[in-house]
Amino acid sequence: MTVAPPRIASVRPLWSIEGGRVTLQGAGFPVDPELPRVFIGGVEARVASSSPRSITAIVPGGLDGGRVPVRIEAAAGETAYLDVGAPVATGLHLVDSPIFDAEGNLYVTFSGSRGQESPVSIFIVRPDGSREPFVTEVPNATSLALDDEGRLHVSSRFDGSVYRIEPDGSAVQIATDLGVACGIAFGPDGALYVGDRSGTVLRVLNGDAEPFARLPASVAAYHLAFGPDGWLYVSVPTLNTRDAVFRISRAGKVEVFYERFGRPQGLAFDTHGHLFVVDALAGGGGLYRLRTTGDPIPEQIVDCSNLIGVAFDPRGGVALASNDTVYKLNVRTGG
Repeated sequence: MTVAPPRIASVRPLWSIEGGRVTLQGAGFPVDPELPRVFIGGVEARVASSSPRSITAIVPGGLDGGRVPVRIEAAAGETAYLDVGAPVATGLHLVDSPIFDAEGNLYVTFSGSRGQESPVSIFIVRPDGSREPFVTEVPNATSLALDDEGRLHVSSRFDGSVYRIEPDGSAVQIATDLGVACGIAFGPDGALYVGDRSGTVLRVLNGDAEPFARLPASVAAYHLAFGPDGWLYVSVPTLNTRDAVFRISRAGKVEVFYERFGRPQGLAFDTHGHLFVVDALAGGGGLYRLRTTGDPIPEQIVDCSNLIGVAFDPRGGVALASNDTVYKLNVRTGG
């Protein structure tokens, strides 16, 4: 009897970072007496599970990033390709997503433990990959947002304030008494919306804050993003077995958008209007893409449980953030 040679049909997901999981689907994979050897970008990857039709491997560290080949040693001539993000900033402490400005500069935080005085609150990662200290005056820098004029703003969960960052890196307090101020986002009305993780989303205009919507309290941080539909989307990680992403109308009406995440955290919209949500549940998290119209069925884009944030470069590409590292993938996000 002729035995068909091993064949790779697909690799999923198509994006990953070091420590992420990727699964090869196909047929005829060798699993006996030893696990197959898998190489990603020329580096041997640890195989987490295997069967004759499926192999799951862990993306190794030390890759340069970009589009890399995925091969099985026993399947000569069979190659799949995977987009891998390279680290662009390490040694950080993020509790929410980083953010890009219009020129492709990436802003990342060193938030620190509550009350910790960090030498640098916010760094800039330039498009060429260089990193510079930028802001030094904000305690526990938490979440970032840009207003319509491209000015950077940052919340502080320590003092319950939001600061506007000037071009020289100095911080000007523009609102205070905002509770445990976490996620922030500017709305179509020009107002700033601030998530107080104790259970309120506040609307701030001209320094004055008023309650906008009530949500469940969070054990970590609210994460906010306005969609192209004008609704405010908020992820609320709790200690429940399942957590929701909510959306809030311009009138302050709260709806459950999707309620089957494990521990949703950072979220952002791409230029096509798709919502991307990081689910940070240990052992089963990653980055998911959802449409905001019709049935919001999540599509897993990255399989990795240690992510907390996501941001899109207006010039192309996406940044993924863990608690201490930001990775950049030079990929297109349409589809």
